[in-house]
Order: sequence, then structure tokens, then C-alpha cells
Amino acid sequence: MLTFLEQFNPVVQTLFGTGFTWFLTALGAAVVFLARDIPKKILDGMLGFAAGVMIAASYWSLLAPAIEMSEGGTVPAWVPAVVGFLLGGVFLRLVDMILPHLHRGDPLEKAEGIKTNWQRTTLLVMAITLHNIPEGLAVGVAFGAVASGLDSATLPAAVALALGIGIQNFPEGMAVSMPLRREGVSRLKSFWYGQLSGMPEPVAGVIGAFIVITSRSILPYALAFAAGAMIFVVAEEVIPEAQRGGNNDIATAGVIIGFTVMMMLDVALG
Repeated sequence: MLTFLEQFNPVVQTLFGTGFTWFLTALGAAVVFLARDIPKKILDGMLGFAAGVMIAASYWSLLAPAIEMSEGGTVPAWVPAVVGFLLGGVFLRLVDMILPHLHRGDPLEKAEGIKTNWQRTTLLVMAITLHNIPEGLAVGVAFGAVASGLDSATLPAAVALALGIGIQNFPEGMAVSMPLRREGVSRLKSFWYGQLSGMPEPVAGVIGAFIVITSRSILPYALAFAAGAMIFVVAEEVIPEAQRGGNNDIATAGVIIGFTVMMMLDVALG
């Protein structure tokens, strides 16, 4: 796998990585063809798992390399990580304020972002789409960083990140298609909207890879930016949604397991 990827430039590698993450989103959405519904406890646990993966990836795959790359530079090593992390959170806050979206289980009146006439279906898809923007960006930045030649940016580490993000995208695809099916949307449309929510990842990934390739000096800032964006999504969207149904213990266990899996992948492969 690594030998195969090494023959391509970072942008193409990013397309492979984010194509894989999108595929697992679509695979999760395809569960709607097998069942009309999944117990809420299972879905909440899987969303907790997704949150744990994102938290671990934010540190092991993004923040830690950003700090390591900044050592010996003209500014203290913590500065790029802090600045990038805060900017990532601010950026996602602005997206959250602007992008119309609706959380699973909420009435239409509680839709967030700019007020629109969009149907409930579209608003539910937008909520998961919001998760996928920083995930795609993180994968793209990780693959783009490999071109820098720095010891802390390796292809196995980028592959580990794409693998972790892909695994947690499976429940995110389900989190779109299954609620839509419960509301009476056809299986085919439910699947279509579920896989569609993963499409921003390749776009954000290519943008992230291109930015860090063109300017190596912003690499640690870009890594930390992706981390800040992901942590914002986890704190603002994923964990609250996982615990909305009252299955707090199950969702928390999912977070712990997800963090452990991503940490293991990063250390073992990175």
C-alpha cells in the first residue's frame, strides 16, 4: 500500500486518502438498505467512537507534529500550534454560524446558521457535512506535509490518519441515512444523501494539500488549524449529538474506544 502511494504526488495521495474516507461514509450510509432503523444506543456509541477518533487524531497526527516541526525556529515552538489551533476553531465557528444545518432529533425550528427554506432532509445532511470539512482538510494537510521532507511528517502517519478518519466516517454515514429513513425518505434517497455528506472531504483535502505544498513555512500552522477545526466540531457537534438521547455512558465509552483505536493506529503506523 505504501509503496503504491509513494509513486504519486501529495495531491493524488490526498485524493486516494479522502476517496477512502468518502467510501466508508458511503458504506455506512448503505446500511439503510439492510435495516430501516438501528437502536439509538448503538448509533450514539458509534458517534462517541467518531468523537474519540477525532480527538486523538487532532493531537497525535496534527498538533504533536506541528510542535515538533516548530522546534528550533524563529518563534517558540508552541506559537504556531497555538495560533493555528485557535484560528481553526474560529474558522469552524464562522462556518457553524453561516452554514444552515439541523441536528438529529431536533425540530425544524432549531435549525442553525443562516435562515433558509431548505427542507429538513438537506439541513440534516449539512450537519454531517460540517463534520467532514475539517476531516478532509486534516487528511490533505497530512499528505501535503510528507512533501516537506521533515522527519515528523511521514507517509505512514498520513495513511494512519486517513484510515482513522475513514473508520469513524462509517457511523457518520449511518447518522445521515438512518434518521432520514425513519422520517419516511426512500432507502435510495437516504443512501444518496448519506454518501453525499462525505463529498466535501476530497475537496477540502486537495485544498489543504495544495496550500502546504506551496508554502512549507505555514505547515505547522496548517496542521494545528486542522486540529482546532476538528476539536471545535467534536465539542460543538459530535459529543452533544451522541449524548442527546440520554445514552451518556455508552457514548462516553465510544469516545474512549475511538481515542484508543486512533492512538494505536498512529503510533503503530506513524
